[in-house]
Amino acid sequence: MSGSDWAILAILSILWGGSFFFNGVAVAALPPLTIVICRTGLAALILMAVLRLRGQSLPRDAMVWRAFLVMGLLNNVIPFGLIVWGQGQIASGLAAVLNATTPLFSLTFAALLGREALTPGRVCGLAFGILGVAVMLDIRVSGLGADHPLAQMAILGAAISYACAGLYGRRFAALGVTPMATATGQVTAATLLLVPLVLWVDRPWTLDLPGTGVILSLLGLASLCTALAYILYFRLLASAGPTNLLLVTLLVPVSAILLGIAFLGEALTPRQLAGMALIGCGLLVIDGRLPARLLQGLR
Repeated sequence: MSGSDWAILAILSILWGGSFFFNGVAVAALPPLTIVICRTGLAALILMAVLRLRGQSLPRDAMVWRAFLVMGLLNNVIPFGLIVWGQGQIASGLAAVLNATTPLFSLTFAALLGREALTPGRVCGLAFGILGVAVMLDIRVSGLGADHPLAQMAILGAAISYACAGLYGRRFAALGVTPMATATGQVTAATLLLVPLVLWVDRPWTLDLPGTGVILSLLGLASLCTALAYILYFRLLASAGPTNLLLVTLLVPVSAILLGIAFLGEALTPRQLAGMALIGCGLLVIDGRLPARLLQGLR
C-alpha cells in the first residue's frame, strides 16, 4: 500500500467510525427506519450527481436491478436498521467493535461455500475474533450476562448481513456494472425498499421536527459516512485490493470510540478494551502480513 492508500484508509475509518457517532445523535430524536431512509435517500441523490459528472448512468437491465435490490437489502436496509436500533440501547464504541467482526463472518461463509480456504493463520485469527466477541458480550456458562444482549446481537446480525452482502456483491463485476454504478444502484434500491416500511411503521408525518443537531447528523450520515465513504471505498478497493481494505475494520472501532468519548460522554470499560484487542489481533493474523514479517525478523 502506498502513502495515499494509507491516508484513504485512515479517512475511511474516520468516516465509518463517525457513522456510529451520528447515529448516536439522531437515534435520540428519530425512529430507526426514518434515520436509515434519510441516510440512503440523500446518499443516492449525491451519488447520482457524482455519477452524472463522471459521464456514467445507471443500467436499465431488469436482472441488474434485481441484484441491486438484494444488495440494497443486505448491505443497507438490514444492517443500517439493526445498527441504529442497537445503538439506541448500547454505546457507539461497543457497536463499532461488534461491527468489526464482519470479516470473521465473511471468511467463515466463504469457506463454507468453498470460495476461500481456511488456512491455519485464518483459523487462528477466527479463534481470536470469536474470543474477542465472547469477551465483549460477557458470555458465561449460564448465557449472556451483559446489559442489553438483544441490542448487541442486533449489531452482530448487521455484521452477518454485511458479510453476506460482500459475497453476493461479487456478481456485479460479472454483470459488467462499474463500482460507482453499483454503489449508486444499491443505495437507490435500498431507498425504494424502505419507503413503504417507513410510511407503515414510522408514520413520519406524525413525528416532531428534529432539531439542528439531528438534521446535521443526518446530513453527515448521508454525505460523509455513505456517499463519500463509498467513493473512497471503491477507489481503495481498486488500488490496494480487498485484503488491504480489511484493515479499515481495525481502525473503525478506535475512531468510533474516540468520537463517542469526545462528543457523547461515553466511557470505555476494561472488558470492551480487552475484547477490542482480541478482535484486532484476530484481524491482524487473518491479514497475515505482520506475523510473516515478525517471523522473518526472528529468522
